[in-house]
Amino acid sequence: MHEIQFIRDLACVMLAAGVVVVVFPRLRLPVLLGYIVAGVVIGPHMPWRFVTDERTMQSIANLGVVLLMFTLGLDSSLRKLRALGAGVMLAALVEVGLMLWIGVEVGRLAGLTARESLFLGGVICFSSTMIALRTVADRGWRGQGFVAGMIGMLVSEEVLTVVLITVLSAIAAGSADTTDIAFRVLWRMLLFVAVALILGLLLLPRLLDWLAKRGRDEPLLVTALGICFGACLLAVWEGFSVALGAFLAGVVVSEARCSDRIVRLVRPVRDMFAAIFFVAIGLLLDPAQMLPWLWPALGLALIVIVGKTLACGVGAFVCAGRDARDALRTGLTMAQIGEFSFVIAALGIAAGAVGKFLYPLTVTTAVACMLASPLLLRAEPLLLAGLRRWTPVPVRSLAQGYHDWISGTASARDNAMLAKMLRRLLWHIAVNLVLVCAVFGIGAFVSTMLPRWWPSLPLAPGIRRSLIWAMALFVSLPMLIAVYRKADALGMLLAELGISEQVHGVRTAGLRRVLGKLVPLATLAGMALLVGALGSSILPPRGVLLALLAIGAFTVWFLWGALVRVHARMQAALRDLIEQGPQTPP
Repeated sequence: MHEIQFIRDLACVMLAAGVVVVVFPRLRLPVLLGYIVAGVVIGPHMPWRFVTDERTMQSIANLGVVLLMFTLGLDSSLRKLRALGAGVMLAALVEVGLMLWIGVEVGRLAGLTARESLFLGGVICFSSTMIALRTVADRGWRGQGFVAGMIGMLVSEEVLTVVLITVLSAIAAGSADTTDIAFRVLWRMLLFVAVALILGLLLLPRLLDWLAKRGRDEPLLVTALGICFGACLLAVWEGFSVALGAFLAGVVVSEARCSDRIVRLVRPVRDMFAAIFFVAIGLLLDPAQMLPWLWPALGLALIVIVGKTLACGVGAFVCAGRDARDALRTGLTMAQIGEFSFVIAALGIAAGAVGKFLYPLTVTTAVACMLASPLLLRAEPLLLAGLRRWTPVPVRSLAQGYHDWISGTASARDNAMLAKMLRRLLWHIAVNLVLVCAVFGIGAFVSTMLPRWWPSLPLAPGIRRSLIWAMALFVSLPMLIAVYRKADALGMLLAELGISEQVHGVRTAGLRRVLGKLVPLATLAGMALLVGALGSSILPPRGVLLALLAIGAFTVWFLWGALVRVHARMQAALRDLIEQGPQTPP
């Protein structure tokens, strides 16, 4: 009897999904929305009752999450990640970080706990790849220049999705504070990823290529799925989420020469279980529970649309070098929350980390964003005209000069010497930022462990945090100054490359000075955010923090030359350590 009920439930789900696939594209509505609506219609909260065993359907739907992450890894091969470019990845990182922070602040203002606020930020910080790509196809934008950069941002978002889901899984499992997660989860995850990639890349692509040469599809598909679920099992054994294991399996499999053939074989299986997953979301949704959350969801949808349009648009303009029109199109196309928002919400609710309110809130917000997206895209010319009309002339001139500057720096790729100089400056900036991260990371670790190492230490928590934060700041000053100096040199070099005297005439010198300072100023703002984020667990009280910042600024002004010399000696010592060969014993 149970088998008959299971087959009937599965038939109802698949028939509903089939109707959605046919009807909703004709209505020019997202298929994802149709799956959710179909789940509500056949769900247990209606007067009729088509599906009798929602728990079994939910268990099968979890396979959709695994296969979604596996195909995500297949689309995110190491070659593709290298080809994205630093600008696109930086734009995605800025956008995700900003939306995560907005979600956390909105949750805090709404009276949610810190854990619920973090999950709310995770829900709204990722866009829907499926909806964005469908939008591009419907609008006929596939040949547009901005589409490649937008797809790169979506791929970068998806990579960040894996990291965030892994961290949120640790939070939901009971890891108490952010510091523990930073040192016990992230470092273990990095080690697990490194070992899995090295071992997997050495063995598995060759095995798959050997199977592909035999010509049959069945062994290739079964082996690829076996690698996927085996990696999920290993990830769970190590205390991580199945999403991380499935994603790593996809990345490893994508390095095989037959990866395109595997993608073609896996995609129908993925689509079937993904449809079950999204219909299962509708099965769990009670329309009566959505009504109390209608206005909060509409407000959250407005925050998502405005925040993502600005974050993605500014990121595409500043980091990827797109013009105003392409940046606006990028922002409007990505102004929604996607499939992994439901995964994050379901993860938090299933683990008891958040209340059940997050589910109807997430679904209602997603539906509102999906319905508003076509209207916003149709209004794109009016929005662009209004943006140009209301933007002051000096700001427009500066933006145009910045775009010309970014476009002009592309010529550096054809000059080996200039490219080498740019790489060297960027390498110096990256190394010093890593050292700053290490200093504040050690400070956070010491602040956490000091009460355990020395429980009788007569220091209040505020005094202890103030002392450790001050020490971390002053130890980091030589590296922070070095980052600013290298960014200043980078800005001058890029200004010389990008601002041509033949184009700008008498304004050349002024534009070079202004745009040359944008890089160090942006770097200074980024360093301030980085130091604040890294030292969030050891931040002193506000008055003490302002006093320490003032003392730090005075120290930099008074001891600038000495700090520069200290960093030069550190750099020379590090270079000698790296370049020193093995010594021959006497």
